[in-house]
This record gives sequence, structure tokens and C-alpha cells, in this order.
Amino acid sequence: MPLASALSASLPSWLLDELDDLPAVLSTAEDRMDLVNALADRNWREGSGGPFAAIVVDTATGALVSAGVNVVLASGLSSMHAEVTTLSLAQTALGRWDLGAGGADLELVVNWRPCVMCYGSTMWSGVRSLVVAGEGPLLEEITGFDEGPVVADWAEQFESRGIRVSIGTRHDEAVAVFRAYGDSDSIVYNARGAVE
Repeated sequence: MPLASALSASLPSWLLDELDDLPAVLSTAEDRMDLVNALADRNWREGSGGPFAAIVVDTATGALVSAGVNVVLASGLSSMHAEVTTLSLAQTALGRWDLGAGGADLELVVNWRPCVMCYGSTMWSGVRSLVVAGEGPLLEEITGFDEGPVVADWAEQFESRGIRVSIGTRHDEAVAVFRAYGDSDSIVYNARGAVE
């Protein structure tokens, strides 16, 4: 078997069909998280991946830079979590790996605290702020996902690197999406099965 030399992932067709209809500007944190929660709920119901979505916005203007969802199942790539997908799309759109270059103040909005993989991806992306609906073990309890060994002072680690963190926007709405997913028979794609 020849060695692979490229990889590919894209947004699922249902989201590609709706990209042009997404709001160009999302002025408030609540507006931003409402979109994220709606995309997350649709994503798992469409079978593209887990109940996770994210957007990147310009903090000052609210302009939408990118929108993405978890496409692990659709792509067959375990790294294609919502944060990685969305940050990569923003980097592609702007043509740079450092989203903070030139003093840009971009914000990642996601429906839960980043898992251990997305924690690093977010930290090294160049975003200047992170808005999450919630944090802690509730997500794992509801869904069965393994979020990995996230450090207890995760938010402070972002703050110490100049990345503002806001926790709690539309928390209950995010939890409702996770509960619907947890009550379904959807695939929980932890490697080696569920953590005991």
C-alpha cells in the first residue's frame, strides 16, 4: 500500500448549502452562540460528526470570518473537531496561519470548553478571545465523549497568553443540544471505545 501524501476535509453538504445564508455580522455574544448551538444541533442530526460547532468572528465588528462543525465522521479524520475545522477555515480565508497578525482581534466561539487537542489548536491559532457556553465534566457525563486531560487552570493559561476567555454564554441551550445527542443512538467516537 502506498503512503498517503495528502489529506482532505470539508464542511458537510448541508452546511455548504447554507453558508451564504449565515448572518454576515453577529453583534452580540448571544447571537454568536445561538448560531453555534444551531449548527451543533444540526450537525449531529445530519450524521456529520459530534454535536459541536464553532465560528470565528471579528471582535470589533462582529463580522463572521468562518463557521465550522465537527466533521470527524464525515471526513474519517479524528482531528477534524469543530475548533480545528473552523480555525483552519479562517486561516485559509485570511491566508495566514496567525489569526492575530497585524493586530487582528478575532474571537473563537464554541459550544463547550475545548478538548485537550483543540485547547492547543486554539492557543496557537492567534485568536485573541475565546467564548464558550460551558466547561467541566458535564459534557462527558451527558455525551460519553472523552475530552482528555484538560488542566484545571485552562482558562488562566489562555489569559496568561493574552487570550481573553468568557464562559457561560447560552449555557443551558448548549446543554440541551448535548442532552438530545446523549439520548440518541449516535456514534460516540472515542478511540478504543468509551472511557470507563
